[in-house]
Amino acid sequence: MNKIILLVDDDIFQLRLFEKLLTSNGYNCKLALSVDEAESILESETPDLIISDYEMPGKDGFEFRRRLLTQDSFKNIPFLFLTSVNDKENVQLGLDLKAIDYIAKNTPPSHILSKIDNLLQAVREHYERSLSEIKGIAERLNLRNIPKQAPLLKKFKIDYFNQSFDNQPGGDFIDFIQINERFTFIVLGDVMGKKWGAWFFSFSFLSYIRSAIRLCVYDDNYSLREILNKLNRVIHDDELLSDIFSTLGIILLDDQSGSVMYSGAGDLPILKFNQKLTELQSFKSDGILLGFSEFGNYSEMEIPLDVEEELYMISDGMIDFEINGEKKSDINLFKEKLFNFKQNKETTQAIKNRLFDKHISQVDDCSIIIIKKV
Repeated sequence: MNKIILLVDDDIFQLRLFEKLLTSNGYNCKLALSVDEAESILESETPDLIISDYEMPGKDGFEFRRRLLTQDSFKNIPFLFLTSVNDKENVQLGLDLKAIDYIAKNTPPSHILSKIDNLLQAVREHYERSLSEIKGIAERLNLRNIPKQAPLLKKFKIDYFNQSFDNQPGGDFIDFIQINERFTFIVLGDVMGKKWGAWFFSFSFLSYIRSAIRLCVYDDNYSLREILNKLNRVIHDDELLSDIFSTLGIILLDDQSGSVMYSGAGDLPILKFNQKLTELQSFKSDGILLGFSEFGNYSEMEIPLDVEEELYMISDGMIDFEINGEKKSDINLFKEKLFNFKQNKETTQAIKNRLFDKHISQVDDCSIIIIKKV
C-alpha cells in the first residue's frame, strides 16, 4: 500500500506541483487548502506524513501543529513544515513544536524526494526496532496469541496460517487446547479493533477461554454451548472488557470417534469442502459477539466430516479487500476462490501462498485454520 502524505497549503498551484512530484514517485497525496480542510481529511484518513505551509490565512501551520499535538491519534505523525520563508526564527519555532524538519519551497525536486524518502525510511526503521523489542518482551513473558504449532492427531490433520495487518500485532487469536489423547479444542477469535489495542485485549479473551474450557472439562462437561454461555457471562461482567467485543469460533475434535462439534459467537461460517459438491458448504452459528449481552443463548452443532474432506475456520480479514480506497467484504467470492483451488488439487501450502500473496491488498489481520479428516 502506498504511503499517504497530507499536503496543506493555501496555494493551490504549489499543492499541485507537490502532488505531481510525489504521486509520480509512488506516494498517495491528500490535498488541503486550509487547516480546517486538513482536519476534515484527518477524520477519515491517517497519513504517514504531514507537510504543511507555515503561512496561511486564518489558522496557520503553527496553530495546526499545536492542535495536532493535543490529539493522541495525530501527535506522533511525522510533520514537516513547508515554507518560502527561510529565517531562523520560524525554523526554530517549527522545531520547538516537534516538527521533524522543514522544506523550503525553492528546494530542488530531487532534494525534496530524498528528504521525504529518508525521513519515512528512518521512521520505519525506528518503528521496526520498537516492534522487535516489544515482540521480544512478549515472547519472554510467553505472551502469544498465535501458537507455534498445531497438535498431531490420529484422525485429523490441522494446518493454520496467520498474517497480521501492516506487519503489526492485531486482534486475531488462535489456540489449540489438547485436553487428552481424545479431545482437542480449536479456537479462532477476532477482537474488534486494529493493531496494538486489539492485540493487547486478545490475551484477556484467550485467558478467559482457556479457563472456561478447563473448568468445564474438570466437571467432565464438553458441551460447547455451555462453555460459551459461561464464558460470555464472565466477559460481560468484566469492567475491563465492557466495551471490547470479540468473535469466537470453537471446534471440538474427538480423535477417538472422529466427530466434530462446533459453536460460535459472531464468527464467520465454518466452510467445508466436499469433492462431490459444486461449492463449499457453510455451517453458520447463531451466537452473538462475546460480551455483547449478558445472555448469549449459544447453541452447538455436529458437522459431519468424512475422510479427505476439509473444514475451514476463517477470520473476517480473509474476505475483506479494498477497491478505490473503500473496504469491501465478500464471503461468496472467497468461497469460490477456495473451492477452485481445491478442485485444481492445489496443495495446502500452495493454497496458503495464494491466499496470503503479499501483492494482494490486505485491510485486516488474516487467519485460517484447515482441518482435514484423514
